[in-house]
Amino acid sequence: MQREKILLVDDEPALLSYLEEVIAEEGYTAHKVTSAHEALAALEEEVYLLVITDLRMPELDGLELLRRIKERDQQLGVIVMTAFASLESAVDALRLGAMDYITKPLHVQEVQVVLRKAIESIDLKRENRRLRAKLSVESGEPKMIGNSSETQTMLELVRRVAPSDSTILITGESGTGKELIAQVLHFNSDRARGDFVTVNCAALPDTLLESELFGHRRGSFTGAVRDKEGLFKVANGGTLFLDEIGDMSPALQVKLLRALQEREILPIGATKPIKIDVRVIAATNADLDAKQQSGEFRPDLYYRLSVIPVHIKPLRDRREDIADLSEYFLERACKKLSVARRRFSPDAQMKLLKYSWPGNVRELENTIERLVILSDHEHIEVSHLPSRIAGAEQRGAVLSARMPATQTLDEMERSYLLQVLEETGWQKKRASEILGIDPSTIYRKLQRYGIRPPQ
Repeated sequence: MQREKILLVDDEPALLSYLEEVIAEEGYTAHKVTSAHEALAALEEEVYLLVITDLRMPELDGLELLRRIKERDQQLGVIVMTAFASLESAVDALRLGAMDYITKPLHVQEVQVVLRKAIESIDLKRENRRLRAKLSVESGEPKMIGNSSETQTMLELVRRVAPSDSTILITGESGTGKELIAQVLHFNSDRARGDFVTVNCAALPDTLLESELFGHRRGSFTGAVRDKEGLFKVANGGTLFLDEIGDMSPALQVKLLRALQEREILPIGATKPIKIDVRVIAATNADLDAKQQSGEFRPDLYYRLSVIPVHIKPLRDRREDIADLSEYFLERACKKLSVARRRFSPDAQMKLLKYSWPGNVRELENTIERLVILSDHEHIEVSHLPSRIAGAEQRGAVLSARMPATQTLDEMERSYLLQVLEETGWQKKRASEILGIDPSTIYRKLQRYGIRPPQ
């Protein structure tokens, strides 16, 4: 098992080497940097158990480093080092959220005591989170299934940022489970007692979406016959999940940005703003970098939303999760439908593993529920699987022949969408089931790619 890492920050290389030896004896790996700027860069690249930093450093001092760490991740433990004559600085650090301090010159026993105490506190918090997650699962609250390294890395990030109030942007393809991650974040935060409110920004026209989000006053527009509370107000004290944020119009983006910055909203037709206390989690399957370049998405809103970015990889890139997810969905579907427990034959399981799952987790879940409904057998065999999955290897060969490596992702998506539509006789509902996406998404993609149904 890989040893957890501790980040050491000091402009004295000899002191860093001394600390590295002490930490190694305690069973941990040290990563040494000589400036606060290097430390911030290291924190972007890797997950650390703890940070030990000097307070007096050139350019960016330890107190400022501590502030920036806490802005980024409230849960990351920080121990500061200071000269005995500068204990006031250590007190300031404790007020800013440091776990403890060590005085210079360093003594092995003091370092060991402070380090063990900090790690004991971190372990206790982890156990509390684990027990809380266990209780959430037992009470029917959402959970993420998967043991692949990609999923576990993402879940570790989710566990660490859940207790904070930071705005989070979840990205990933359709059907990967972005709303599920948002729910996990909510139910493992201090806002779990509040409401989790969802709005799909692509499902409503601008005028309706503005009213849904911010509310309106009676008479403010035709049809406004009574006051309406916006979802920001409904979610007060809880979490507001903005799905498909990439489809929000520029005009509404301005109003959303103001709400996030000022922590207040102005209902349509109102003259006095309303203060709000809401954590915002946004999600998109769109390429927001490209949308920024084209002027469709505001860079300032992007940076405000993506204080903590969480990316969910498609199922084809984390195939280790398919077996766990299949068994989980199979058991859940059997309980839901009150049927005897089903099992996959080894061959059927292999076919599930080999299929590319373009509709991701949503397609897998829908497929397994249909299998349980349509199968009367205890074992689900290859013959019970849909043809697209039973012939996964052959289909993959056809796809690779139709989609050369020189194609862009958009071109590949367009080609695959056309292929599925052609195979289903342009039945958009059936195509949406195969792809694991909503029919409305099919229509949007047809418009996006300029695809017209055959006459």
